[in-house]
Amino acid sequence: MKMLVVDDELVSRKKMEKILQHYGVCHAVDSGKAAIEAYTQALLIREPFDLITLDVSMPGMGGTEVLLMIRILERKNSIPKDKQVKILMVTSHADQETVMASIEAGCDDYIKKPFSLERVTRKLNKIGLTTPT
Repeated sequence: MKMLVVDDELVSRKKMEKILQHYGVCHAVDSGKAAIEAYTQALLIREPFDLITLDVSMPGMGGTEVLLMIRILERKNSIPKDKQVKILMVTSHADQETVMASIEAGCDDYIKKPFSLERVTRKLNKIGLTTPT
């Protein structure tokens, strides 16, 4: 798998990278703007991401805004729903409003901080991504 971790918090970003490295190639960025740039570049070279973990609360461009922009880019590029990148929202705010906003924006699932290897593995299985061998 090719994955992108988006989190402005260094500890969370590194922890998610460490967990996901067992699944394939993992890239990481620290802002929403950098996430859009990485996603766009991956589309241009025809090496799209299979998974993006996206922090909900980031300065500048928040995770929900990034999620909406990615889904718009997928529509503009005629990417069928079954080929769209899986997006797992990562949040310390698991209130109903935050969760519903993420779901309405088009995420595949969400995970609450602090997360663990076991919780991330369960979420990846739930959204149809295989476990490492």
